[in-house]
Amino acid sequence: MFHVKHSEIEPEPAAAEKLCGEALPTLRLFAEHLAQWGEELGLVGPRELDRLWTRHILNSALVAHKIGTGTLIDIGSGAGFPGLVIAAIRPDVQCTLIEPLGRRAHWLREEADRLGLSNVEVRNERAEEAAGHVIADFVTARAVSALKTLVPLAAPLLKQGGQLVLMKGQKVEEEVRAAAPILVKWSVTNPAIEVTGPEFDTEETRIFRATVG
Repeated sequence: MFHVKHSEIEPEPAAAEKLCGEALPTLRLFAEHLAQWGEELGLVGPRELDRLWTRHILNSALVAHKIGTGTLIDIGSGAGFPGLVIAAIRPDVQCTLIEPLGRRAHWLREEADRLGLSNVEVRNERAEEAAGHVIADFVTARAVSALKTLVPLAAPLLKQGGQLVLMKGQKVEEEVRAAAPILVKWSVTNPAIEVTGPEFDTEETRIFRATVG
């Protein structure tokens, strides 16, 4: 039985319905679970609860609208951003969440079960350990590392012609320039920076998209 103080959680923004669609009841439950256990398990800080929807859930939901049907790998899923959110919104996408920290991987498995998400697999390992064992049409990551470090981790997890759909901050242009030799080395083509959010009346976020192979 949950004893959640709803006053601790950011009120659900109007954009949630448009962004989350039929998954909204599931993601409301996800928000409650994070409020209940997030701080205790080191998933979200206490100051994050008043931005839980805008900064984390809706921010992750934006990515769900940027991928096609198929398979997706989320590197460093942590509390489930964006992996669990994408899985909830996109039942047509099989999501593999890679999380090296044991307690977080355990949380992801249990939370996927609690939310009834049958399209989730959790791997408790590092991305470089998963290479050769799992492969997908799309790879995403949020707040993991700069592109020059992230691309060598992500590219081996993609099928030929698969896409990187990486959530990045305002310095993404600098990251792209710094990663130029790495992009060439890993046969990354058609790199683009997409700005999303305002069309859903929520905060702006940047996505680095590119094809590998």
